Amino acid sequence: MSTGFLLPDLNDEDGAPFWAAAADHRLVVQRCARCALRTMPPRPMCPTCRGTEFAWETLSGRGTIWSYVVAHPPLLPAYAEFAPYPVVTVSIDEDPLIRFVGNLVRSADAPINSVDPATITIGAPVQVVFTPVDDVVFPRWMPV
Repeated sequence: MSTGFLLPDLNDEDGAPFWAAAADHRLVVQRCARCALRTMPPRPMCPTCRGTEFAWETLSGRGTIWSYVVAHPPLLPAYAEFAPYPVVTVSIDEDPLIRFVGNLVRSADAPINSVDPATITIGAPVQVVFTPVDDVVFPRWMPV
């Protein structure tokens, strides 16, 4: 059954290792083999040294809310029934310059509108949780 959500291409050469790790409930980022710079989103070349060899580093999944928005209609039809819902930008504990964007939820199996936007605080600690949607496992964020 298809949800109608916009889903990533799991076979994209740069992003496939990220999505494979998410399916195993691991949050990973690229790390340049030449200069050790962490990068997110995945890309074919290091923006610092232009290296093209990467390792995938598993992160703790802990971070803090760096920013957020509350999505309101009009939205794509698949998302409209959930609105309003919060979308957070999370700064990762291992490297505050690495940031992920995703939904803030009460638990891995909670809907994307399960957190009252009035309770969100910049700097609040969060932990990654993983949620399957169709054939993709998404990292989402849960208050700690």
